Amino acid sequence: MHQLAEKIQQQDMRALARAITLIENDDPEKLSLMSDIFSIQKKAHHIGITGSPGAGKSSLINRLLTHLRSKGLTVAVIAVDPTSPFSGGSLLGDRTRMNQHFMDPGIFIRSMATRGSLGGLARATKDAIRVCDAYGFDIVLVETVGVGQSELDIMKVVDTTGLVITPNSGDVLQIFKAGIMEIADLFIINKADLKGVGRLKATLEEYMMIAQPKGWHPLIVKTISTENKGMEEVWQGMERHRSYLYETNQGEKQRKQQLQLEVYDLIREEIWRDVKQHIEGNEAARTQLADPEADPYQLARSWYHAWKGDD
Repeated sequence: MHQLAEKIQQQDMRALARAITLIENDDPEKLSLMSDIFSIQKKAHHIGITGSPGAGKSSLINRLLTHLRSKGLTVAVIAVDPTSPFSGGSLLGDRTRMNQHFMDPGIFIRSMATRGSLGGLARATKDAIRVCDAYGFDIVLVETVGVGQSELDIMKVVDTTGLVITPNSGDVLQIFKAGIMEIADLFIINKADLKGVGRLKATLEEYMMIAQPKGWHPLIVKTISTENKGMEEVWQGMERHRSYLYETNQGEKQRKQQLQLEVYDLIREEIWRDVKQHIEGNEAARTQLADPEADPYQLARSWYHAWKGDD
């Protein structure tokens, strides 16, 4: 077994941090490490928190952490932050908003940059979740960059998804985009002390009546994170959804779908890495790539077939 995997199994926090860094850097040892990690995962509850910027996701998670710790539960938080397309850097600001929990040995907080991932989720996020699971945390919380069409990636990596929305902010227009409504297992109306809460809740209920979801009917809870209100209702809603997954075949079906998507992603990643190395190691290909008049479709086709070894 990989040395880091052994230390993680022994709940070595430094080994946990080093493993995630290795994963983010796409180290050659990553696949062997993750294969060992997979064999010791402990089935934590994986929860995703998403929503528009400014909806109060980080503040809500901060309060939720305190609530969960009061119940004796251990929590890992993976905060996925946007990456600058110019510098490649990330603000990683969520850690500063949760700094009161840094000294708590029952909480682990790690920020990860999206590194250009369209879905607002780094490819390494799923691996980081699995490493935290193997460590033995009861809950792994994933906070995503924002909400939009590409944010559907969140449902590929977690068991339960909470969508944070606020009244009078235009969020209702976002959640009605195709697919966005369907990712939520729990609607969290934050800043519920503002006007328009009743109208927003009624709109959500009306949509669900029209959509007629099969199986799980998403719950709607109201919170005021700045006043620490509604955290128990949020947690109860998440627990109810997890119970639903285990008591029905939906949980098994969801895990099978996630496994299939993950395998495809890993294959795609390996192929892309190999093709990129093949192109960058070919002087003629580099010359073609530097030509602004080159036909990208023809280049892609010819390089792919050259990589495959086709005549």
